[in-house]
Amino acid sequence: MSFALDGVRVLELARYQAGPRGGMILSDLGAEVIKVEPLGGEETRRHPPMVRGQSVYFTVYNRGKKSLCLDLRSAEGKQVFAALVEKADVVLENFRPGVMRTMGFDYERLRAINPRIVLVSVSGFGQYGPYTERPAFDPLGQAMSGLMALTGQPVGQPLGTASSVVDRYTALHATIGTLAALRHRDRTGEGQVVDVCLLDSALTMVEIPTSYYLATGAEGGEGGRPPYRAKDGWVVISAAGREMASRLMTIVGGDERDATPLPGSSVGDRRRALVEGAPLTPSRRSARRSATRGFPSAPYAPSPRWPRTRTSGSARCS
Repeated sequence: MSFALDGVRVLELARYQAGPRGGMILSDLGAEVIKVEPLGGEETRRHPPMVRGQSVYFTVYNRGKKSLCLDLRSAEGKQVFAALVEKADVVLENFRPGVMRTMGFDYERLRAINPRIVLVSVSGFGQYGPYTERPAFDPLGQAMSGLMALTGQPVGQPLGTASSVVDRYTALHATIGTLAALRHRDRTGEGQVVDVCLLDSALTMVEIPTSYYLATGAEGGEGGRPPYRAKDGWVVISAAGREMASRLMTIVGGDERDATPLPGSSVGDRRRALVEGAPLTPSRRSARRSATRGFPSAPYAPSPRWPRTRTSGSARCS
């Protein structure tokens, strides 16, 4: 079986999640990803949760990669890394801006070694600007972008998501930028620098509220989306189109002319009260009934246990 990135070699100098997840996606697409770790191994090798002595965190985001340990502050380590750069296509790093230059491997040096190299830099606030030297993790992106405020609307206070969604978005942006840079290199023979950061990625997650605020000066546009209560638990009904919303209101005894889309519903919304005030049925039956009437719907589950996750290969164990 062939893959889109067969023959592409990536040197990954990345820790935690946003950078390593980008490397993971490139590996899934067929690239040879060589993870360069400090002596003793990358710190998330010991990051909980642990299963059979291995970090689930490290194992998930570093699957499919090769690995070696180098002291990049020593002359011998620098020499080995420079030799690897000669035969690489991409260097992916998520150090704080300036660290690569301090180690002697800024883009100018990398390009001198290999003019076709692509440097992908992942950081908290980008390679330039007033916050560039600040460290950052996922929660800062959620807080500074307003995502926490939107997520926490149903409970009346800012709330971070359970998973590191800003890290995941940033990993996708790093991957997309890498693919574009490789395409540019194939056409021109020249490498490029790809600069992605957590805050920029977080801002792409609040595009509608941001645009609404810039246009009106008021907050709104989107909000938290708690599920609806059913007889035995919870169900999600997403009437995101005007026709769907009108039909849902008719079914639950509301006004069919109330066709404002209902992709979700915030606590206190009068239409939520109508949906939850309808005759309660078990969540699975509610989801099936809604689906047959043209509403995207699903019962709530505490883990991905539905058939699609198995048949599509989106959930895998090894």
